[in-house]
Amino acid sequence: MDLPVMPPVKPMLAKSVAGIPPGMQYEAKWDGFRAIVFRDGDEVVIGSRTGKSLARYFPELVTALRAELPERCVVDGEIVVVHGDRLDFDRLSERIHPAKSRVELLAVSTPASFVAFDLLALGDASLLDLPQVRRREALEAALTGVRPPVHLAPATTDPALAAVWFERYEGAGLDGVVAKPLDLPYRPDTRSMYKIKHERTADAVVAGYRPHKSGPVVGSLLLGLYDSAGVLQHVGVCAAFSLRRRAELAEELAPLRMETAAGHPWAAWSEESAHESARLPGAPSRWSGTKDLSWLALRPERVCEVAYDHMEGDRFRHTTQFRRWRPDRTPESCTYAQLAEPVGYDLAEVLARRSV
Repeated sequence: MDLPVMPPVKPMLAKSVAGIPPGMQYEAKWDGFRAIVFRDGDEVVIGSRTGKSLARYFPELVTALRAELPERCVVDGEIVVVHGDRLDFDRLSERIHPAKSRVELLAVSTPASFVAFDLLALGDASLLDLPQVRRREALEAALTGVRPPVHLAPATTDPALAAVWFERYEGAGLDGVVAKPLDLPYRPDTRSMYKIKHERTADAVVAGYRPHKSGPVVGSLLLGLYDSAGVLQHVGVCAAFSLRRRAELAEELAPLRMETAAGHPWAAWSEESAHESARLPGAPSRWSGTKDLSWLALRPERVCEVAYDHMEGDRFRHTTQFRRWRPDRTPESCTYAQLAEPVGYDLAEVLARRSV
């Protein structure tokens, strides 16, 4: 492979802001695996955010990228899995599997798509130093007539339309809006763009915690919600605390500490078969590797309010943000029914758009 921009390249990133800034290019924020694709003739490299190759996990994409992208190019984008009319991150995560036979099976049963949103090189020319607006023009020209499963991400310079996308696209499983300054060159591994994500709040039961690596203080709070059958399901964690606050939380929660998990709603967490019928902490995962997933059980009597962006199935998609304790709420009132559901939106309509 001999390209003007060679792998590995870490992608340009975005920092969170509260609202949509004016005077920029706006795109949907895709909920998938960030990937930079390098193609030089028959050679295709799919670089992950960490620089490691993803090609072995997505053989069907390698074939599609070889067919749809310009013969020599470097393209930044997102790998996603579409299920029904929305993105499905859980099914995408299942694609990262060590067994070749499993990878080949999933390539057929849950094929992935690639959504392109930036062009870093074309032919013998590096485009890294070109402003965003010119890279977008080059991307649109290079991907004219591109066919699924490769897509050109829709983009607009109209902030009012971006606001509409922010409200409507969530129903298709998208994660918010990204804003890119029009004169911005491509700067790998820097937070030079802006992301505006959905945030909601929910009241959740604090049913346990994992100790922090620094000592006997709280690392993350384990959160639960009651389902329609009255079963407390593990739905996510809160983890962003200062070291001082971690120590304070350990003291606050000490009266609720259980000597063992016996009698706790999640007592069976260490039994692999128990995870098949309930959502429990410590579920086996290829992402956790050898990470210690043990936790300390608390009597599920305390409620906290957390901020979250959106749900992935029956759990919080990302780590939540602690807002406050809710002594006025009973644990039993913390149910899935309180969660806001986005209005459904057909993902095919999103992918059919170009520039506006």
